[in-house]
Amino acid sequence: QVRLVESGGGLVQSGGSLRLSCQATRFTMSSYIMQWYRQAPEKERELVASISSYGTQINYADSVKGRFTISRDDDKGTASLQMNSLKPEDPGVYLCQALSYGGNEIWGHGTQVTVSS
Repeated sequence: QVRLVESGGGLVQSGGSLRLSCQATRFTMSSYIMQWYRQAPEKERELVASISSYGTQINYADSVKGRFTISRDDDKGTASLQMNSLKPEDPGVYLCQALSYGGNEIWGHGTQVTVSS
């Protein structure tokens, strides 16, 4: 079964760090754009970070620039999101997406991030 599995979420104090991981199963991740979204209660799903195949192009939402770093390891089939200097506005369910250049989407179920002030 083709799927993505996120891990690494949890509770952290404001200013702290978390590293999220996304494991791809039963498909070759290297040809996909890998993206991280977050879904906060009563807010629209927000694209947080994106990395193209082979990592040649990386983009971040303005709200996380300079604090979050996206990376990928195609040999291991993983994509990661290093989150530093977490703020009270960062919490939510963080979801990993694999997007093919033809528009096919594969989603994980998400991992919860909570930031305490």
